[in-house]
Amino acid sequence: MLGANGDRGLGLIYGGRVLAGIGVGGASNLTPIYISELAPPAIRGRLVGLYEMGWQLGGVVGFWINYGVSTTMPENHSQWIIPFAVQLIPAGLMFIGLFFIKESPRWLMTRGKRDLALKNLCWIRKLDTDDMYMLEEVAAIDAGLEYQQSTVGLGFWQPFKSLWNDRKVMYRFFLGCSLFFWQNASGINAINYYSPTVFRSIGLTGTNTSLLTTGIFGVIKAVVTLIWLFFLIDNLGRRNLLMIGALGGSICLFYVGGYIAVAKPEENPSSTISSGGISAMAFFYLWTIFYTPSWNGTPWVINSEMFPQNVRTLGQAFAAASNWFFNFLVARFTQQMFTGMGYGVYFFFASLMLCSIVFVKKPYNYLILFE
Repeated sequence: MLGANGDRGLGLIYGGRVLAGIGVGGASNLTPIYISELAPPAIRGRLVGLYEMGWQLGGVVGFWINYGVSTTMPENHSQWIIPFAVQLIPAGLMFIGLFFIKESPRWLMTRGKRDLALKNLCWIRKLDTDDMYMLEEVAAIDAGLEYQQSTVGLGFWQPFKSLWNDRKVMYRFFLGCSLFFWQNASGINAINYYSPTVFRSIGLTGTNTSLLTTGIFGVIKAVVTLIWLFFLIDNLGRRNLLMIGALGGSICLFYVGGYIAVAKPEENPSSTISSGGISAMAFFYLWTIFYTPSWNGTPWVINSEMFPQNVRTLGQAFAAASNWFFNFLVARFTQQMFTGMGYGVYFFFASLMLCSIVFVKKPYNYLILFE
């Protein structure tokens, strides 16, 4: 993408985006699996939450880089290429770091590499093989693999056969994918990708102002994610978080949509935002506070927990694919929705958030979590 310019056209951008999509799709699939397989059960939710924390920190950096180049540089080739170039830094650090991490002991055991699995597990836990904790954990892994061998079998195609033949597993796949439908139905990616449009609809004018408020939006998400990670995810429970976030977020979006319907700020532009616009902004940021500790990271945690070992990789792959599929749909049609529906977009997403409460309240009772 860095090689793109006016003479070469958009082909390099399209090609780079395809390659980036493959990389991000694979990472978003494998990272929660890897963390969940390495993490002790008592803190698994919190450690998988670190994955979401990484997303939010990256988002904050991205928002503020865009704001920085917009306010300090003229509109030229360098202004847009810098945000692209900065992405090489975390990608390069991750590539180098991958050479130093250990393979998952669980995965090694499924491949018959028991000695290497025990060595890696001891390194990760910083314990000897004869420690009581190690003996119990290895026994639990062995028991899980024996159950998998006796019920499904080992091998690449066995998870697909298990999915096809076991309705309970198929139901979990449906729940995992559905969680990401409802996550995107909250409107989060419409806001992520079209935040300047969102803030302009509330009454904010000027590109820099929109980028500034977007940066504040990113900071709030990052701060609340920290609260979710250290205080909420392992204390309030997954389902309670989803229901509280959906209810509170829905109320906030109804308020924002109602303000736009009454005040029509885009039809009555002003150099300063009105008191009603300030209240709408406050409710938008309040929506961020409700959404972030609930639907932002919790679906990833649930999906890392609820699949048995024999189909966990396939289940996480389905969940990640569904996330990016619904993400694509929202990103593709949000602009048309704002053009055709106006303030109705906020009512639309608010209504879907209410519907997600009904979905979570019933099916989630039947989930059997990982270990």
